[in-house]
Amino acid sequence: MTESKTYEGSCHCGNVRYEARADLSKVTACNCSICSRKGTLMSFVPAESFTLKSGEGKTTDYQFAKKHIHHTFCSTCGIHAHAHGAGKDGKTMFMINVRCLDGVEPEKFEVNHFDGKKL
Repeated sequence: MTESKTYEGSCHCGNVRYEARADLSKVTACNCSICSRKGTLMSFVPAESFTLKSGEGKTTDYQFAKKHIHHTFCSTCGIHAHAHGAGKDGKTMFMINVRCLDGVEPEKFEVNHFDGKKL
């Protein structure tokens, strides 16, 4: 049985802070060109489970390839704490970087490996 909890996360300098309700029983590591370079561990949440608490206007948006995902990062410290885009159903989804969550130990999570290189 999986359980969703509310987590808080931030970039390194703290300018960008968010709260997300997520189930971290499984997280995703992707091997695409950007994810492998960033080293993110991801969890995906619907828009209604994500709240940006601070940092509006303090992020830079990077898009590439099909430009479906907004890879945002703090314009001060450069950390990619979250991203957003449309899910398969067209609804907005957020990707939270589990490594940026307060009080969690990412190495303890079960990791699903996604082959993003093939997209």
